[in-house]
Parts: sequence; structure tokens; C-alpha cells
Amino acid sequence: MITAGVDLSASPASTAVAVVEWREHGGYSAVLRELVTPADDSTIRALVDAADRCGIDSPFGWPDAFVEFVSAHHRGDTPKDSRLDDIASRRPLAYRRTDRYLVEHGLGRPLSVSADQIAHVAFRCAGLLADLGVSDRVDGWAIEAYPAGALNHWGLTSRGYKRSTHRAVLAGLVDDLRAAAPWLDLESHSALMAVNDNAFDAVVTALIARAASLGGTALPLEADMPIAHREGWIHVPTGRIDDLR
Repeated sequence: MITAGVDLSASPASTAVAVVEWREHGGYSAVLRELVTPADDSTIRALVDAADRCGIDSPFGWPDAFVEFVSAHHRGDTPKDSRLDDIASRRPLAYRRTDRYLVEHGLGRPLSVSADQIAHVAFRCAGLLADLGVSDRVDGWAIEAYPAGALNHWGLTSRGYKRSTHRAVLAGLVDDLRAAAPWLDLESHSALMAVNDNAFDAVVTALIARAASLGGTALPLEADMPIAHREGWIHVPTGRIDDLR
């Protein structure tokens, strides 16, 4: 099995792609075959083409309420008495059902795809999903990943390792990952992971893709499935990192 992980950014310069090969017998259970950054869309497509499952660290859609609100406003039909001076009234416009699920289960607090700069990443992702022929936003060949949620669940540092000012934390996190998953051969790529958080997140995203392929991530409840197919659904592992072997 081969899984790919894409840490998507609005800019190719800050985008990274990881490709992990999984083995059934002998030596390491998994080998990090490719770790590439920067990566434009054509590079991503070439690297993930042979993958059995692909994880992408980007929102796959927007909140239903946000889409309806913007469409109504565009038509000049913004509802009266919306009470949008109250943050609680604006929250459904900012956060998807999957975002709220992670918050409710203590797995992180994703950025708002409609109110934060991550919207630029989602714009790019929408085009990439179309190019890759991905239509299933819940549990298809490509799944939406959230490295912080996976790291949190696996008991690893999930915050405070990004940006150049936190390189020591990132290097320590790479060591922690190797200790938690000694069966994962990072080959010569560990040096890049220790200085580039995009590269590190791409590897974690490839691990999440493996968890999804084994049925080891949380899926929406039946009642939430229709909205998840429109908004997207974040896959967070439900088991131990050792279960990926």
C-alpha cells in the first residue's frame, strides 16, 4: 500500500507532499519514499498519482449556513433580524459541523474556512480536488486531514512547533514521532522534517491517510452525513499510532 500526504498552502512555496510505502513483512513496516517541498499542483498530482489513499491538510468545503448566507446577500435577500452583532449568531457561518465535532471532542480548534486566511488554501484545494477527480468529500480516495488533531490523539505535541522561531520544538517532535513509531523509516528525510513544519505535517497527513484506509478514523453520524458531503469531513485517528503498522 502507498499513502500520500499533502500539507497544502495557498502558495506552492509552502506546500509539501509526502509518499509513504507500507509493507507487510520484514524490517520497517513503512518507509518514507518521497518528501517534496515546494510543490505546485502539477507536482502534487504527479506524486500522489500512484497512492492508494491520499490525505490533504485543507478544508474540503464551506459551512452550509455560510454558503446560504453569502448567496442570499449576493441576491440582495439578506434576512432581517439576523442578530449578527452576537458572535453566537455568526458561529454557524464560520464553522462546519466537522470543526465543531473536533472542538466537542477536545481534538483541536480548526481555523474557520469562511473567516480566516485558510480560505485561500480551500480555494486552491477545491481546484485540486477537481483536477484529481475527487467528488466524495467524506470518505473517498482523498480525505481531509488535520495533523494537529492526529498528533493530539496520539499524545504528541500538537501546537507550538510551527514557524522558524520554534525549530527546536519541531526537531524534538520529529524525535518523538520516531520514538512513537520506530517502525517508520524516515530515511534521509528526517533532517528536512526537523526544519520545515510543512514537510513534517505532510508526513503526518500521509499517516492519517493510512489510518483512514484501515477504517481507523472517525466518520460522521448518519444524521450528519448529508451535510458532511457538502462541507467536508476531517479524519482524525481513533486508535494508537502503532495500529497503523
